Formats: sequence, C-alpha cells, structure tokens
Amino acid sequence: MPIVELAENIYWVGVVDWDIRDFHGYETRRGTTYNAYLIVDDKTTLVDTVKYPFQSKLLANIQELANPEKIDYIVANHVEKDHSSSLPYIRQFARNATIVSTGRGKDGLTKYYGAEDWTFRTVKTGDELNLGNRTLQFVEAPMLHWPDSMFTYLKEDGILMPNDAFGQHYASSQRYDDEVDQGVLMDEAAKYYANILMPFASLITRKIEEVSGLAVEPKMIAPSHGVIWRSSPNKIVKSYLEWSEGKAQSKAVIVYDTMWGSTQKMAYAILDAIASKGIRVLLFHLRRSDVAEIVKEILDAKAVILGSPTLNNSMFPTISNFLTYITGLRPRGKVWTSFGSYGWGGGATRDINKRLKEARFEVLEPSLSIKYAPSLEELKKCEEFGQKIAETIG
Repeated sequence: MPIVELAENIYWVGVVDWDIRDFHGYETRRGTTYNAYLIVDDKTTLVDTVKYPFQSKLLANIQELANPEKIDYIVANHVEKDHSSSLPYIRQFARNATIVSTGRGKDGLTKYYGAEDWTFRTVKTGDELNLGNRTLQFVEAPMLHWPDSMFTYLKEDGILMPNDAFGQHYASSQRYDDEVDQGVLMDEAAKYYANILMPFASLITRKIEEVSGLAVEPKMIAPSHGVIWRSSPNKIVKSYLEWSEGKAQSKAVIVYDTMWGSTQKMAYAILDAIASKGIRVLLFHLRRSDVAEIVKEILDAKAVILGSPTLNNSMFPTISNFLTYITGLRPRGKVWTSFGSYGWGGGATRDINKRLKEARFEVLEPSLSIKYAPSLEELKKCEEFGQKIAETIG
C-alpha cells in the first residue's frame, strides 16, 4: 500500500493485513491493518510499529521517507504484540532511538524482548516531547485496553494517536473514514468496541472527559487498526460515549444451540412472538455464527435470550463457552433470560440463570423449560414467553 501523508511531514507507514481471519478468537472477516506513523522533524519519530510478519514492509516504508538510523524516538503506545513485535527488528536499524512509553510499557517491553539495554524515556499524563516544529503530548490510558496503554497527541496538528481506542479490524485500500462505506465502517467500529473495549466502559467515559480537560481537541484520530477518522472525529467519540453508557434500542437477541431441534423450535416461536410486537429481534445459532458478530448485536440490545438443551444435567458446552465470553465483557443495560429443552432431567436454564446472576446481570424469571419436543400447546407457551420479553423491553 502507498504511504499516505496525514499532514506536512506526518506519514502513515503501516501495513494492511488482507488475509487475517482470526485475531486471538475474534473473527476478522474484513481483515485488519497495523497502523504506524512517522513524523519527520528535527527529531524523527516513529509512533508504534506493526505485527512481526510485516516488519520488513514497515522498514521499507520508513526508508522511503527517512534513514532509519536517524530515528530519534520510537513511541510505544501499547505493548501488545500486534503493535510491538517488530520493535526489536526496527531497533537493529534505529540503534540510537529512545523508546518512549509508560512505566508499565517499559516493564512489558523489557519482559517480552529482553530490552534491558534499550534506552527508555517513561512518560505520564501531561508530559510533552518537543520534536522541533512539533510537540507530542502523552495521556496514560491504563486498561484501554492493557495496563500499559497510552495516547499520543500531536498538538500543532491536532492528531490523536490512541493506539487501540477508536479502531476497527478493517482492511481497505483507503486510509480515511470519508473514503469508505459508512455502514461497514460503523459496523466494524461497533464490533471492535463490543469485543475488545466493552469491559472498560466506565474507564472510557472518564478518559474521554480527562482528554477534553487537557485541551486535547483532535482534528484527526489515527488509531492503530483500521481507517483514520478525519472527516468527523467526533462521530466515533460520540459513539464510544453512547456505547459506554449502555444506550440500547428496542431490540432483542436470541442466542441458542440445539441437539435434536427442540430448542430450535422454541427459539423460532419466541422470535416470532417478539417480532409480532414490533420489536427488532435477531437470532443466532451458536455453532453457525460468528461470536464477535453476536456480541456486536448485543451491544445495543435491551434483551438477550439464551437457549440451550440439557446435557449432563447442565447447559450445552457451546452456551457455557459463550457465557464465559459474554460475562467477561460485562455489557450494560440489558435484561437476560433463558429457555431450553430437556429429556429425562433438566438443568440447562437453571445453570444459565445462575451464571447470569453471578455476573450481576438483570435476569427475567421464570425461564422456560420444555421436556422433549414442544407440542403445539407448549409452542404457545413459547409465544407467551416471547410476548413477556417484548412487554418488558418495549
């Protein structure tokens, strides 16, 4: 991909990963990018690096603009290896560069790469670094989404480089938000937030307020994944605030698995009942669906309904795995409930509700359990169950 100039002497030198489809369990059906930025000034500075399979491409991009030996600073906003794993390679060419990171960033980089002999400059919120004509300002952002994370702000140009915040897993030949399909862009931004940053909702709200208090008013937001927000950076900031507040639509999401079709029949009956009340409802069969996509749809839903057959006196393994994932993400502002079928003994809905309560989710009871295949009369009970959910969230 060609190098892109964000502003005078400020360049995108990252790479596009068109082929990746699994990002530590997150299905990336549209690929991703690893964004790095080069600032050519009296002090040449590289902000972030890329995943190690692309390290030679990063070096080639830098070499088109500057001699890597003349790099004075390498800013490491985040230790995670998709942003840092080419750092040891780049340091072979930028031997005199000082690594700029938080204190925790220094600890992480040293542990990962044996960097005891590297020169570090640790920074805290409000610290600045003069490059000549430009100034970098740093904002610590612990747990957004690792303890070491920070934002880098290029003051004179109003460019915020927040690493994993405000990103998307989205491969594109275009670099800017106004060059791509807006529906696709916001879909990927929502999925990224829901699956990576949702557990830190309260921290996000406070961090946005803190950044505003520091007079950081970005004209452009240049994250480390996906496209750069230049036409309306406030659009993604506003979306993050709404998502963090748990704002929801009149919408329900049904997530289920089935053994012999009984739970599936229940799921469809519940879906039809909710839809008949004018409420938007989506249905996902767990073994046939992208979990990251399911979580994205849960992000702005008011109700989540989990369906499972009983296996070994408990829920189906796929539902258990999903509960482990979703309770760790801690979505806000939703009501949860469950349904399922069983043979000689129940247990699925009991254990689902127990897990939901342990996660301090709001649970609508009673749940609905049906023995063997649902009869016509029992399907009416499924419809009544769906109508009750619709009334609760309508």
